[in-house]
Amino acid sequence: MGSSDEKVVAVIMVGGPTKGTRFRPLSLNVPKPLFPLAGQPMVHHPISACKRIPNLVQIYLIGFYEEREFTLYVSSISNELKIPVRYLREDKPHGSAGGIYNFRDQIMDESPSHIFLLNCDVCSSFPLPEMLDAHKSYGGIGTILVSKVSAESASEFGELVADPTTNELLHYTEKPETFVSDRINCGVYIFTPDIFKAIQDVSSNRRDRANLRRVSSFEALQSATKSFPTDFVRLDQDILSPLAGKKQLYTYETLDFWEQIKTPGMSLKCSALYLAQFRHTSPHLLATGDGTKSATISGDVYIHPSAKVHPTAKIGPNASISANARIGPGVRLINCIILDDVEIKENAIVINSIVGWKSSIGRWSRVQSVGDYNAKLGITILGEAVNVEDEVVVINSIILPNKTLNVSVQEEIIL
Repeated sequence: MGSSDEKVVAVIMVGGPTKGTRFRPLSLNVPKPLFPLAGQPMVHHPISACKRIPNLVQIYLIGFYEEREFTLYVSSISNELKIPVRYLREDKPHGSAGGIYNFRDQIMDESPSHIFLLNCDVCSSFPLPEMLDAHKSYGGIGTILVSKVSAESASEFGELVADPTTNELLHYTEKPETFVSDRINCGVYIFTPDIFKAIQDVSSNRRDRANLRRVSSFEALQSATKSFPTDFVRLDQDILSPLAGKKQLYTYETLDFWEQIKTPGMSLKCSALYLAQFRHTSPHLLATGDGTKSATISGDVYIHPSAKVHPTAKIGPNASISANARIGPGVRLINCIILDDVEIKENAIVINSIVGWKSSIGRWSRVQSVGDYNAKLGITILGEAVNVEDEVVVINSIILPNKTLNVSVQEEIIL
């Protein structure tokens, strides 16, 4: 563990409304980082993991969302964790590395010895204290969390090669066209403050090249590559790739779960992963019941204290029920996320689905899907205030907000 005078800060990149279009229709109502997984906002899980870092003094969220969208959450989580959490809004895109460089004065305000950098849209057990210990033993400027994936899916991520003995990062390439490695970048890093010098060097070199082009008409004609603004610096292509093999960057491999949350389907899968993790980290958040005075609960289930669930309902496995939901007699819920103020009436069934805020599912109705988390219509999604009338079946479909369904639908997108 670190010395008592050592300080650590954490930075979580939350993106913004210009991105995350694949998360619609759920992101129409709430910023993607605040969408609930296992009953807690998506960003809550990495923030809670940061709480376990020794000598943590500050957490920053950096993104493009309006500050008002995060004000209430930042205030409540700061009070809950007794750690200052602050939202910093970018004025324009600066890239994944340029974003932290833009706020370097705030990040360095406490003179930290180490800076954690996490992407909000990853689902992991976040082994941050272990990663910090490994980083200190390596002695470089940065350590990357990596995971082994199938060779078929590796090309969707940044692939890397590390020394099997020293864990030094030897080669890094972002989403290569040909297979490089089954080890991928998990979007979780720890750096020393030297990272800011590395980012500054990229900007300076880019500025020098831009000046050279202005005086060299030949190079201007020859330059076919896309040029970025000098203050736009990408962490993967501009920092990780050039520093690989120079004894500057190292890797720490997690053998625990890891997923990227790009689509509503993956949010349902990741909600289940976090519910399973609660068994070890927060068992008090998991519901119990045997069908006598409370509903029958099987597997990992989260029920908000304000939700009303009838004792004859059967819930789980992998179900999350949000605030003020009303679950009627005989209802069956399996592998689903039920959002705030939803009403599910007698004997309705919800399987492999997300039911949006203020929606209603009628008596004997059925909302379900095949549960393919990666397929476009692999899970059923009801947007906000969707009314499914009695005895209607909705299968493998996406229903946008404020719709009423009085006939059954299958494999449709209802606009």
